[in-house]
This record gives sequence, C-alpha cells and structure tokens, in this order.
Amino acid sequence: MRIAQFIQRYPPAFGGSEAYFSRLANHLTARGDRVTIWTTTAERLEEFGQRTVPKRPMSIVEEFGIEVRRYPPLLFPTRRYLLKAASLIPIRSLQTLTLPCNPICPAMWHDAGTFDGPLDAVHATAFPYSFPIRCALRLARRRNVPFFLTPFLHLGDPTNPRDRTRRQYTQSALRYLLQQADGVFVQTPSEREAVINMGVPERRVTLQGLGVDANECTGGNREAARRVWGITDNQVIVGHLANNSIEKGTVDLLKAAEALWRSGSACRVVLAGPEMPNFRCFWQMFAFKENVVRLGTLSEGQKRDFYAGIDLFALPSRSDSFGLVLLEAWANAKPVVAYRAGGPADLVRNNTDGLLAACGDIPGLAYGIEILISNANIRLQMGEAGQQRVPHGFAWTDKLQLVRDTIAASVTA
Repeated sequence: MRIAQFIQRYPPAFGGSEAYFSRLANHLTARGDRVTIWTTTAERLEEFGQRTVPKRPMSIVEEFGIEVRRYPPLLFPTRRYLLKAASLIPIRSLQTLTLPCNPICPAMWHDAGTFDGPLDAVHATAFPYSFPIRCALRLARRRNVPFFLTPFLHLGDPTNPRDRTRRQYTQSALRYLLQQADGVFVQTPSEREAVINMGVPERRVTLQGLGVDANECTGGNREAARRVWGITDNQVIVGHLANNSIEKGTVDLLKAAEALWRSGSACRVVLAGPEMPNFRCFWQMFAFKENVVRLGTLSEGQKRDFYAGIDLFALPSRSDSFGLVLLEAWANAKPVVAYRAGGPADLVRNNTDGLLAACGDIPGLAYGIEILISNANIRLQMGEAGQQRVPHGFAWTDKLQLVRDTIAASVTA
C-alpha cells in the first residue's frame, strides 16, 4: 500500500502522537508499504505561534525508508487574533483551517491539492491540530482514497459537564472532521463512546489502544540514576514523564508534593520531558525547588534509567487520550497515580495497579501519593500487578497490525 500520514509534528519532535506515528510508519514500511509523512518543520509546540522561533525551510527527505515532507508554519503579527476571528465564521470546513492553535502551512494545503504520486489511503492525527488533518481530507477526497483519522481525543474530567479540555477537543470543527472519516481509530472505550455520540457510525470506529515494548524502557541502572540525581537509596522518588505543563498535571503534582513536604515527607520528585511555558511560569514562584530534579528531554538510555530510579509514577493529566507512559511504568513494575480523567480513567485499575484521584483534586492526589510513599508492600503489589498486564493486551505488533489490516481492508474493498 501507498499511505500518506499527516501529523502536526514528527520526530525529532517529542510527543505521544509524534512517537506513535513514527512507530506506525516504521511498522508499515517493514511490511513493504510505502509511507509518506506530511508534517510541519516545528520541533516545539511554541513554533506554531511565536515569530521568534527558528525559521526552517520546506524539505522533502528520505528518513529510514520513509519520505518526510516538512512544511514551515506561517507566522505573522496578530496571528492568533485573526485566526480566532476567522474561526467564528459558521462554516465547518473553514473552521478546521483557522483554529487558533493550528500550524498554518499554505504550502501543505497547496500540495494536498496537487500531489499526484501513487496513493492508496490517507491517515491523519491528532486533535486539536486540525489544519494538517484538513489537508489530509483534501488529498483523500481529491484522489478518491479512504481517509482514516486517529484523533487522540482528550476527554478531561468525566464528572464535569463543562470540562474545558473536553470542549476544546469536541468542538464543532473537530466533530466535522470525525464525521468525514471513513475510519476512526480510538484508544479506549470512553473515546469510542464519545466518537459514536458525535455522529460517527459505529461500523467506522476501531478500538485500537496502544502498546509498549519493554526492551525500550526497561533495564536501566537504578544506582547510577540516583547517583546522578543526588538522591540516596532510601528516599522514595515520585517520577513524572510528560510535556511538563498544567495540562499534563505537572503543576498539580508539585502542588500535591508541596503539601506532603509541608507535613514532613522526605520524598523527592523527578520530572522528565520538555517544559512548556505555563510550567516555567509556575516554577519561577515554586518554593520547594530543592526537592525536585528536572531532567528535560531524555535519551533512550536515560529513559530506562529514569524508570529504574523512581519508586512510583504520577500522571495527574487532564489531556491524555491513553497514557502510554503508564504502560512504561508498569513494564518497570512501578505503581502509578493518575487523575480519573481521559484515557488513564479507563486504563488504570484503581487499587490494583495504581490509584486514581478525582480530576483536579490535589488533596486526593497527595493522599494517593502518600499511600504509595509510606508503604513499600503496596508499591510492590501494585507495580507487579501492572507489570503482569503488559504482555497481555499491550503488544505493539498487535496494535499496529490492527491499523494496517483495517486500512488494507478498506483499500481492497
């Protein structure tokens, strides 16, 4: 098959959807398919809107047998305000091109309207970055090939009918794209239900889920990691790996940890991953910096050491459609603490392989962390329960092959 994959960023950019689409492209290529990636030149999310970011020209290059087409986002004064105004025009197809968070790439839109290379299917991700997805739809409809969509919906707090995250990811322009898709891949039962409720026929929805390769995240050196971090072996470490931000729960985690430290806890927090502007603003005023280790973006070896060095993993995120890092923590026999929101609400078995707190409940989050900090036996039991799940139902090969088989069935129909 010849498949075009559209995504807002692509490695070396760091992010869950970016890593997933790279893995999927490699899987398809290894099975003889020809994949073309359509993406932006951005490596950081800030590059979608800031005029001071590095300017990278458009490029079309071969990377590990995959053609990668990178398009520079258009940046101009008052960009966000003009897009916001345009997005209020009640034409759904236009709104998909003008959402303020969008990377606007005129050259991508042009090429989607003229590309005449071999093509059997188009597959796009991820919400809320609708501009590349709309370009994908343009290409698919012009070439009369199936259009598949992996939205990675962030559903937020299920108990709050006005949850801001859910409203952002289910707005009318994004519903329009879902309804245009010939097939939609979802990660959890809750996402499946949400997509069907937004008007996508059940027969078009495939429950996929993500996987984990234990060889990529296990086998780290606990002693070496803690030595680098300046942490003694008897201290309990709470780990967090994500785009450090309010949305991913980094700020809530530190607020919960602060409450524990004020009550005398000796735990430490180790943060890993890129730092977003809203986290950096919070960090400037944070009073317990000495209890936190900030690692930044990790190499593969550093990621293994990270999981080996921590004692429990926390992801109090409002914006995870699945929570791949939870699988990585379980692969290392680490218990997890998360919010009952989005993908983790479906994934974590409360009181079995982790603990769930209500979304935004910082005292509840602190309580869950404290339970695991203070009881090594509970940490061991929950970590082992999570580890036992990993080989059964979370194999990458099965998940990726399901996508390929679904697309192939549509192509040959």
